[in-house]
Amino acid sequence: MTDRPEIPAPVHALLDRLWSAGSAGFVVGGSIRDALLGREPADWDLATDARPEQLQELFPGAVYENRFGTVVVREGGQEFEITTFRTEREYLDFRRPVEVEFGATIEEDLARRDFTVNAIAWGAAAAGQPGYVDPHAGRADLDARLLRAVGDPVERFREDALRIVRVLRLKATLGFEIEQETLAAVVAGAALVRHLSGERIGAELDKLLAAAQPSVGLAATAETGVLAHLLPELEAERGIPQDKIKGDDLWQHTLRSVDAAPADRPIVRLAALLHDVGKPATMADGHFHGHDALGSQMAAAILTRLRTPKSVSGRVVQLVAQHMFTYDSAWSDAGVRRFIKRVGRPALDDLFALREADSVGSGMPADAHGLTELRERVAAQLAASVALDRGDLAIDGDDLMRELGLKAGPQLGQLIERLLERVIAERALNDRPTLLRLALEGLAEDRAE
Repeated sequence: MTDRPEIPAPVHALLDRLWSAGSAGFVVGGSIRDALLGREPADWDLATDARPEQLQELFPGAVYENRFGTVVVREGGQEFEITTFRTEREYLDFRRPVEVEFGATIEEDLARRDFTVNAIAWGAAAAGQPGYVDPHAGRADLDARLLRAVGDPVERFREDALRIVRVLRLKATLGFEIEQETLAAVVAGAALVRHLSGERIGAELDKLLAAAQPSVGLAATAETGVLAHLLPELEAERGIPQDKIKGDDLWQHTLRSVDAAPADRPIVRLAALLHDVGKPATMADGHFHGHDALGSQMAAAILTRLRTPKSVSGRVVQLVAQHMFTYDSAWSDAGVRRFIKRVGRPALDDLFALREADSVGSGMPADAHGLTELRERVAAQLAASVALDRGDLAIDGDDLMRELGLKAGPQLGQLIERLLERVIAERALNDRPTLLRLALEGLAEDRAE
């Protein structure tokens, strides 16, 4: 752990302006924690005794963001949040404070924070010498790699139940242990997470899945009883037998799969977490027939509950629905093209990455099931610029309406889809005269029926 945080020049500039104006200025929270650990902070948060209206005068163009006293300022081409010292008197629904009061000292501000490692500040009052303020021994807990609540952990978790999820996430992302009294409070308060909104849970889950080894935090959610209230569909995986790695159940297979998914592909990691969610409900005689179809429906419901953006949830649901694909080296090139069309070109790499993670989670090599060969054959077809969707055809709907007198509607769409299937089966058919002839033949057949 470094003795002095390495603070970027824009942050120093903000602190200098606060100090010059006669105000206190401190770097606080996760930013100072990560800097002390030698990690790159995701963002830099500042705290001050200056009120929001004073900050807006001091930093022209600053935006007063919320009732909690946070002002967003720009410096060095970046945005930073500066928040007035505050205290929080009473909490509602285990989620949010009823009343927020501005405080006068950094010590008051740090006393309201969640964990000691997040209750460290570096900075100074206006005329002071910059240094650390650490009233809750957070630096000692950083050295001990320990997550401890500030004050009474039961009270901290009842104030905001998201702290229960956050401490389990930090266990994974920081690789720390949870102090015993704090851990006991997590177990005792597990049901409080039911009060949390889907957005807040989803945001913490995203951060957890970005850890080097998400299984550490995910396993802790199950061991503490939090998972049953947070994501009961995944809790149902515990104890479900899997004929894969000896001694592992379905939940342990899921954890291995998530860890095996690429850390820089959050869509794949989320799909790995949910890919077998349909198995408990479909288990019969040691098999899970249709678990991919049911799992995709369940994944859609879970992601809707978590308010996951549709651009993400749609891709995850598609991956869950298709993760059980099979490949045989006897496939023809047309069969490979049909596979590409069914999956969709944009989803291919993600689906292959999910299959690799699933295989590793099952104790098999990443390229099991002929995956390497399939990848090569898919790449060869894509490199050959074969027709795989309607846009690749040498003819379009406007051509068919103009040449054959057709009108826009279901019949036209069905005809184009049949032409695409013919071209996928025999790529040489993809020229305009041939497709017009095939379209005429198809219309004649339809009329004859």
